[in-house]
Amino acid sequence: MNINHKKLQFIFNLRSANVTDRRLLTIMEQIPRDHFIRNAFQQFIFEDTALPINCGQTSTQPSIIGIMIQALEVTPRCKILEIGTGSGYQTSILAKMGRRVYSLERFQKLSLSARKALEELSFSNVSVICADGTAGLSEQKPFDKIIISAAMDDIPKHLLNQLKPDGILVAPVGRHETIQTVVKVRKTHDSFNYTDLKKTKFLPIVEGKETLKVMPRLTP
Repeated sequence: MNINHKKLQFIFNLRSANVTDRRLLTIMEQIPRDHFIRNAFQQFIFEDTALPINCGQTSTQPSIIGIMIQALEVTPRCKILEIGTGSGYQTSILAKMGRRVYSLERFQKLSLSARKALEELSFSNVSVICADGTAGLSEQKPFDKIIISAAMDDIPKHLLNQLKPDGILVAPVGRHETIQTVVKVRKTHDSFNYTDLKKTKFLPIVEGKETLKVMPRLTP
């Protein structure tokens, strides 16, 4: 199977998983996943599967990335908080979809490699920060959208409070369960509305950061 056929199969897998947003599908087709997966698993970049990366972490299954980002309802004016940069692949999709992305990663090695990969593709609207993602990023709140790429027991109120009114947060919950539930939360002026999206498997979120050295931040 040549690369064009592999790309067609990649998009077919996304559509089969109910990723239907045309703009999102176009962006996911255009962004080279192999630019972010630079290890022995690079041969599987067109498969709809999670792939191992450094620090014992994984790059999320593309269809799950698609489902979660689609649920965010991102517009070109959105300011987005991503918790769990990982390889930076999801970060790049968010950066194409929205106006500004702040991405938090607890492992310095991952934050460095993701930032380098994003800079090599000339992304100028992303700040990758080595920090404890469980705290969010209160100095840049409020956010239009928040996406969390690791399983939590429940979504903390302090993260929900970093959303703008009518903002959306998407995250997997059920950290200690065998299978987690991806949940969409829409903030209204007086409440939070929860919707279950999909059952899947995520690594658990870990509090703290690997090192006290913080990545330099790009100018907002």
